[in-house]
Amino acid sequence: MSSSPEEEDQRALKPRSRRAFGCVTWVYMATLAFLAVASFGLMPVWFLFGWNVFSFLEGIAFFATFLILPAMFFGATLGLRTYRSPRREATRNGAAIGAIVGWAGFAFLIWFENLASGQTGPLGWLAVPAVLAAAALVLYALFAGGAGMGFRRRLVLVAAVLSGVTGVALLVADFDPLLVVVALVTTLAGAAGGWTAGVGYARAGGDDMTPPGAE
Repeated sequence: MSSSPEEEDQRALKPRSRRAFGCVTWVYMATLAFLAVASFGLMPVWFLFGWNVFSFLEGIAFFATFLILPAMFFGATLGLRTYRSPRREATRNGAAIGAIVGWAGFAFLIWFENLASGQTGPLGWLAVPAVLAAAALVLYALFAGGAGMGFRRRLVLVAAVLSGVTGVALLVADFDPLLVVVALVTTLAGAAGGWTAGVGYARAGGDDMTPPGAE
């Protein structure tokens, strides 16, 4: 016995739920983009200069794996709370936030390695609240739906300054050309992952999740 269109509509996922599932799917895509850029970005360094980059790749992979579960939760929550946005705006904002996450993630890896080896100095402990504050600002900028876009962009800029200064300080304190290269590649990989997530943010949910009043 075939179902009526009304019954099928009742069983179908609501647009917000479809958007939430779509955002989670694009979190996976963003993670793959992050790992791909990090891997292919560091391979030429190993090939041309013979520097051992594999321990850093393991750290980057661990960082991505560590973040994927909270990223899925935040992606689903963001999908439930938001509408689609223009692709250019979503990818640009996503790339900026991804670059912050990549750079802060590298700083976290350096701090974690120093902690494990017992070499964490006062600078390392001072970096912790700065990175946590940057993460809190980024999350607030993402979820503060009632705030204006200009205000949210300023929050992301402050987060970028906090994480940037922290990462530079850690690099200068323990300078190594390889660490500089890894930091830049990780930041680029984060931007690529954020750009990919922005594509999903602009598409997830389909036409039903177009903002009210948008053409």
